[in-house]
Amino acid sequence: MDPTLAEMGSHLSDAMKILESGQIETAEDTGRRRLSWRDIPGPLQGDGQNVVTILQLVQNLMHDDEDKQAHRRMQYVGEQGHMALLGHSLAAYISVLDRDRLRKLTTRILSDTTLWLCRLFRYENGSAYYHEDDREGLVKVCRLVINARYEDYATEGFTVLSVKQPVIYQSASCRPGLGQHLCSQLGLPLSSLCIVPCNTMFGSQHQMDIALLDKLIRDDVETGKLPLLLIANAGTPGAGHTDKLSRLKELCVQYNVWLHVEGVNLATLVLGQISSVVTAATKCDSMTLTPGPWLGLPAVPAVTLYRHEDPALSLAAGLTSSQPVEKLRALPLWLSLQYLGHDGIVERIRHSAHLSQTLLEQLKSLTSIKTSVEDELSSPVVVFRFSQDTSSASSGGSVEGYFSGDREVQDSLNRWLGEQLALLVPTSGVDVVELEDEGVCVRFNPLMTAAALGTQESDVALLVEKLAEMVPVLSCTLRFRLDFREEVLQHACLSYIEDLSWPGLGAVRYESRRTDLEEGKRQQELEKINTELLKKLRELDTDLEFSTGPEFSEERNCIFIGMATEDLDVAALVDTIASTGREIEESGKLLENMTEVVRKGILEAELQLQKASEEKLMEEGVLRQIPLVSSVVNWFSPVQSSVKGRTFNLAAGSLDTTDPIYAMKAQTNKEGSSETPTATAKRLPGQKLFRRSGAGSDSFSETSSVCHLEETFREPLPAETSEHTESDLEVPHTPPFHAEETSVSDQRVPDGQGAEPDSIR
Repeated sequence: MDPTLAEMGSHLSDAMKILESGQIETAEDTGRRRLSWRDIPGPLQGDGQNVVTILQLVQNLMHDDEDKQAHRRMQYVGEQGHMALLGHSLAAYISVLDRDRLRKLTTRILSDTTLWLCRLFRYENGSAYYHEDDREGLVKVCRLVINARYEDYATEGFTVLSVKQPVIYQSASCRPGLGQHLCSQLGLPLSSLCIVPCNTMFGSQHQMDIALLDKLIRDDVETGKLPLLLIANAGTPGAGHTDKLSRLKELCVQYNVWLHVEGVNLATLVLGQISSVVTAATKCDSMTLTPGPWLGLPAVPAVTLYRHEDPALSLAAGLTSSQPVEKLRALPLWLSLQYLGHDGIVERIRHSAHLSQTLLEQLKSLTSIKTSVEDELSSPVVVFRFSQDTSSASSGGSVEGYFSGDREVQDSLNRWLGEQLALLVPTSGVDVVELEDEGVCVRFNPLMTAAALGTQESDVALLVEKLAEMVPVLSCTLRFRLDFREEVLQHACLSYIEDLSWPGLGAVRYESRRTDLEEGKRQQELEKINTELLKKLRELDTDLEFSTGPEFSEERNCIFIGMATEDLDVAALVDTIASTGREIEESGKLLENMTEVVRKGILEAELQLQKASEEKLMEEGVLRQIPLVSSVVNWFSPVQSSVKGRTFNLAAGSLDTTDPIYAMKAQTNKEGSSETPTATAKRLPGQKLFRRSGAGSDSFSETSSVCHLEETFREPLPAETSEHTESDLEVPHTPPFHAEETSVSDQRVPDGQGAEPDSIR
């Protein structure tokens, strides 16, 4: 073996281990990296760097600190993946060989790979074009057809197209943007693209309407246009359905139209037993294969197999090249196919198909889950969605009428379902897809994901288990949405926010009852109340999720409630939101009024303090105000100061003396603590609202915090208590708060004869 090749393989293996490990960086390197490359590209080093340092930089770029922990490690690449990556390194090494050896080697690689692929996918007498962009092969095929159908195209160019405008037919179920990309690359107007609708009456709603296609081709021929090419699906991008390829082939032969097929179901051609619908793809004029995701091979090219007898036209279209380096694109695939072997390739495709069948069988046992598959016996793609109807509605009421018929609501629930399943079972590879007729669905396409993620039957079982747990949550949420709306509308202080795209109970906004504010201040007050309300609701001990809603939601100052469970008391939930909002609003009013009261009280206190100082001056005389003289005078002739302490009553807004407070303290010191255990219990911190078992309302405090949601549901207040509570909330009673004012005196007095001390309580 060539030592250079062995060394190259060893270096590649070491590099992959470094990149996959994520363990070789020290704390010092981390600090240096944060300062060097994170935000601003650094200059090129003059003396160069070694291989390990460069690989470390690549690793740091792949594992950025800001990435989520779940995505910190790169996806594991198996041995077959290492072979594909080795192919890219070998291609660079082989390209430096002399021209004759390079031509001989590339011809062997290209012919071997083409022969293996044609035999694997049952495509006899075919040629292959290898390309990075999976759309590029179709572009080259279109150029080939244009060169073949327009004899003077090579000399006259696009002027010959004005005589007979070419028409490309595409199914409405093809991947978005494919036809526009073709027209852009070929320089054709968009009028040359004809979108063929799918079936509306008979057959699959994802299959091309053949009768309508026949009529469209006939009309184009009669108007002097040239039908050029038809793009059909062997597995639509959304639902994995296959067009009736045999009938389409007959139609293409009749009108001399080139038939091109693409889709994930082409992978099943390698299996021994396949559907006859997919087998018809072997008779098409060209097909595009994507073996990379099917077999878990990174960075391998897509392949377009085609049949054409004129090599000159193929060369003119760019399907073949005289440059040996161009042929090296097949090298990674050539290495990987040899490593896997025929049996390994078939086993990977069979495993993916088996996973789909396993999931499909287990989904049949779940209520409210509907599947959309083309063939239950051999469908490699499973599409399912949550769909609630009258028969599956619980005894709590039917969801028909307001929500069951609303597709947007169920689309939002299915989008949430798909996102949650992808998060809980990431190795399943499920994703969310939106179909024209079914709406938002969850798609399981193991042919595109299983090889890379290593999906096993245990992952499918876990997926079904999580799905079974979520179905009751979805059903309850869908049923309670209407109840939640009706309960909110019964409260004048709450507004129900209609947002059908929100996957949850709904959205609500607390509306301020104040009418004396301008619009700008009212919006500020509204934002303040709802922000505080959301904070308090999040503190409740409940399984419900409260949030501000989607990031780009048009509604502002709203509270969005998440998914519900079977034991949810919607009425108690809405009552708690309303009462908590009223508490916050009344607290804001109290603070606003208190501000004005305090301001006036301070002015009055200043006047009284000034008056007390003047009276003190007149009573004690001037000598007692001089620092040194006052102490001597006070020693020989003590005087009892008449200045008394003051308290400020926030509730009454008035100044009072401190005599009652000191009298109460003296009485307390004589009799000891007079609080009973019951009174102490009433003052315990953390007392929750709605936790009182008594029938009266005397012990109910408006300043108590909102109780836990589950306890609110368990102990609702009696009717008369609720009325009393609401009235109390409208006029809050705050216990008097006393703040004593101090009086500063410079005179010195003997011990035991000092003036009554001022304090702040």
